[in-house]
Amino acid sequence: MNRDFGEKLTTWYAQNKRHLPWRNIRNPYKIWLSEIILQQTRVNQGMAYYHRFVEAWPDVFSLAKASEVEVYNLWQGLGYYNRAGNLMKTAKIIAGQYNGKFPEDFETLKTLPGIGDYTAAAIASLAFGKKYPAVEGNVYRQQLTHLKVSACFIPVFLKESLNNGAKKSLSLVRQKQLTNFPVPRLIARYLQDKNIIK
Repeated sequence: MNRDFGEKLTTWYAQNKRHLPWRNIRNPYKIWLSEIILQQTRVNQGMAYYHRFVEAWPDVFSLAKASEVEVYNLWQGLGYYNRAGNLMKTAKIIAGQYNGKFPEDFETLKTLPGIGDYTAAAIASLAFGKKYPAVEGNVYRQQLTHLKVSACFIPVFLKESLNNGAKKSLSLVRQKQLTNFPVPRLIARYLQDKNIIK
């Protein structure tokens, strides 16, 4: 990403960012909670759930002590109930094995139930100031638009490139046929909308 584009993006963000309760804080519990709730969920829907969870269980110890019935009842309506199950498992691990302190290490965070690359990067960077880019589907879509991708590409390489983007420049691998590669639905839909693939 060139400097001019980066500056434009930063300026746009400063002018248009939403004020969210988990931004500008260093509380790994609240950042983790927001990230799990927002997986596969729009912010406007997840916001009320976030507030309810923080009110019911203000820290990882209280969540770890909560019953499954309580957690699933509060989760009701969000769908993807495995997220609630992973929330309880991870809370118990953090409370028990880590004495209530989230690991600061990206790789260790990824070993916890329900935490993948994006969520680990968000916790490590937002709560602990580590240099890990939190890259998700919207970033991929934005990069495709910015780069004016007109041929098919291998998304695994794109993801790897973007995840390492803080240290390396973005490189795309273009391929004429995409059918043999696992493509995230969001990117596939974008490519179809732009008539890049059928």
